[in-house]
Amino acid sequence: MKVLYIGGTGQISFDCIHQTVKAGHEVTVFNRGNHNASLPESVGFITGDFTDDRQYAQILEHDFDVICQFRVFTPAEMKRDLEMLQGKNLQYIFISTASAYHRPVQHFPITEKTPLHNPFSPYSSQKIDCEKLLQSQRSLGYTIVRPSHTSRTMFTTAMVEGDFAASRILRDKPVIVPGDGTSLWTITAAEEFAVPFTRLIGNRQALGDYFHLTSDNYYSWNEIYTALGRALGKETRLVHVPSDTLIRYCPDWQWALHGDKTHTAIFDNSKIKNVVGDFACKTTLDEFMLRRATLYRDSGRVDQAIDTKQEALFDRIIREQNALGG
Repeated sequence: MKVLYIGGTGQISFDCIHQTVKAGHEVTVFNRGNHNASLPESVGFITGDFTDDRQYAQILEHDFDVICQFRVFTPAEMKRDLEMLQGKNLQYIFISTASAYHRPVQHFPITEKTPLHNPFSPYSSQKIDCEKLLQSQRSLGYTIVRPSHTSRTMFTTAMVEGDFAASRILRDKPVIVPGDGTSLWTITAAEEFAVPFTRLIGNRQALGDYFHLTSDNYYSWNEIYTALGRALGKETRLVHVPSDTLIRYCPDWQWALHGDKTHTAIFDNSKIKNVVGDFACKTTLDEFMLRRATLYRDSGRVDQAIDTKQEALFDRIIREQNALGG
């Protein structure tokens, strides 16, 4: 099939493109062309800025069977796609998010019947609104995919502080873990996400439906941060701080904590497996972290300057937390 990826070099889309080519599809990528060097040689390119209506409209000059939309984050962007593509005979695969599910989660495991509601995260709320727009129309065939925490190169951490946490561990400084670190979190490697995702392409059973797509592997935050230390050859020193307290220090953390990672996230993937067939994510936690630690060192990210304000904030929180009860 002729498949267009909007985006293509992100944490999820990059491996999906490689897998889609491997599956025999003809792939074209629309993006600004800044990081395409590692994409397969057979991939075609339409160069443009997604935020520029005229440049984005170039995609209408081509006939595609499937569009994989990784760049729509707001209802306004979704409305533009629906207006542009109205009446096109194609499958529109929209990348939403599993953080759209009701927070805090009421029942486990999370299924597609779990309500969508997340007042803490503007990102998640806008993805929910995008889904509603897509499901309210009938002129464009769609499939909605909700990834959970899926990574190609980045560390998985609780407060979006991945490289900074790695830097602190390498410098023998303690790291912050929200709560008591026992909440369970699902981690998915992008290369393993890509296999079942590619099976959705051209899949008639997936039309007009929505699925989350995650690994079946989950770990406590204590295990995740400890594995990060092992991958770096260091012992991880954990300091546990209540999420509510962390948000008082930094309100910007509310979306990441109350809106997502404070809460256990375990998913039932039965629905998507019934459509694309069974799949298994076999990467262990140590393998996952070791690969990202190797990329972290090889890419030179380890040598990036430390954010002194962030460092001072973490040091202050840890110092004051450790002083409690003394």
